[in-house]
Amino acid sequence: MDTSGIIPDIIDEKPKARATVSYPSGVQAELGNELTPTQVKDQPTVSWEAEAGALYTLMLVDPDAPSRADPKMREVLHWAVINIPGNKVSEGQVLAEFVGSGPGEGTGLHRYVFLVFKQNGKITSDKFISKTTLEGRLNVKIRDYILKHSFSAPVAGNFYQAQYDDYVPTIRAQVK
Repeated sequence: MDTSGIIPDIIDEKPKARATVSYPSGVQAELGNELTPTQVKDQPTVSWEAEAGALYTLMLVDPDAPSRADPKMREVLHWAVINIPGNKVSEGQVLAEFVGSGPGEGTGLHRYVFLVFKQNGKITSDKFISKTTLEGRLNVKIRDYILKHSFSAPVAGNFYQAQYDDYVPTIRAQVK
């Protein structure tokens, strides 16, 4: 992740391990491989080696909006789940519903970064961001979450890159 610029663009320390990220379309994130918005439109399965009894936070962000050359909306939050028991993401509390990749036409490759943090205890939040809204998704900072919740380095992470394809207008039409 350090050769891709994720360090220092959004985090300061490399994740301790690789998270496995598999999409229903059959593709997987592989530390920077290129996938299409069509391939990653549906919520993936994410797993990592978890400690028994521990709670985790999973976040997915795009640090390259509107483009990698001009990331003035860094970071766009595509998914956030807290209080995940072990690596059972479906049993965690969704803060921001999953939204697939939607890079603008002509903006080049965007990085989509998955980070998993071990929590120090249960996080209380009534925040919820629907998949149909942009509110609360732009200019999110992973570093702010790290500070607020006293997270240490991510326990796992992964990322892929994507650029515009014909499915992007469908994604953008769903989010206002």
